[in-house]
Amino acid sequence: MTARQPFTQLCQKLAKPAYRDRADLHVHTTCSDGAYAPAQVVDLARRSGLAALAITDHDTIEALPLAEKAAHGHLEIVPGVEITAQYAGREFHLLGYFFRRDDAALAEALARLRGQRRERFQEMLARLSVMGIHLQESAVLATRVPSRRHLAEMLVRGKHAGSLRDAFARYLGDHGRVAIPRVGLPVAEAIALVRGAGGVAAWAHPPYDCTREKVTELADWGLQAVEVDFPNCPRQRARALRVLIQECGLAVSGGSDCHGPEAKNHAVGSHGVSRLELEKLRALATG
Repeated sequence: MTARQPFTQLCQKLAKPAYRDRADLHVHTTCSDGAYAPAQVVDLARRSGLAALAITDHDTIEALPLAEKAAHGHLEIVPGVEITAQYAGREFHLLGYFFRRDDAALAEALARLRGQRRERFQEMLARLSVMGIHLQESAVLATRVPSRRHLAEMLVRGKHAGSLRDAFARYLGDHGRVAIPRVGLPVAEAIALVRGAGGVAAWAHPPYDCTREKVTELADWGLQAVEVDFPNCPRQRARALRVLIQECGLAVSGGSDCHGPEAKNHAVGSHGVSRLELEKLRALATG
């Protein structure tokens, strides 16, 4: 019996879910630019052993009731959204958690952002048409939040680009031939909307120039948390971010930023926060 114990322990370890007692707080679905439907994301989260999941689609919360229905109470679904914002002349992604989903001001702002996204999408289609690239857009425009990713997929299907990366490099990236700057809310306004809805405002995947001065300024405007565990963030940088935000009195967030199956380091549950870190975020909510 004793000789078998190490093997038994190994089997028990392998049988445990990979991400038990953790929460992935940054996932996208087909309600914006993800490849997985809300129910599929929930299934992946449950299979991974996650304790909680936040679907943070771009400028929409329409996946929330669908995810809750699929979870059947077996997985906590944290109300989430990723708001398109602007800060210091650059695009800024603000994550909102634990907000009141029926807040009128937040709902109106998200609807306005979705309208701007559709206008931008149509203009990029028009620019492609001038170049002789005519795409069938009706199916995509029927989606809730048409995006550059949708347009890149259309270009690949039409054999105008070899891959999504190629589509962005040639046409859709910041320096692409049909690029149009994304319009977003001033970050202070976006933070105020999340806080006004009783939610928690977090900075998604902060860039390398995330300085103490910027974190302090954003905290003065009401920012409460910063992502520190996210794809392509080296461990050394993640540790430095943790120290910085702790010194600034902010909470920790994290998530896979999953958009679909194409990138393993973006798999549901591959990044996130501990149960204790989730509870610290929850304690900041006032909704």
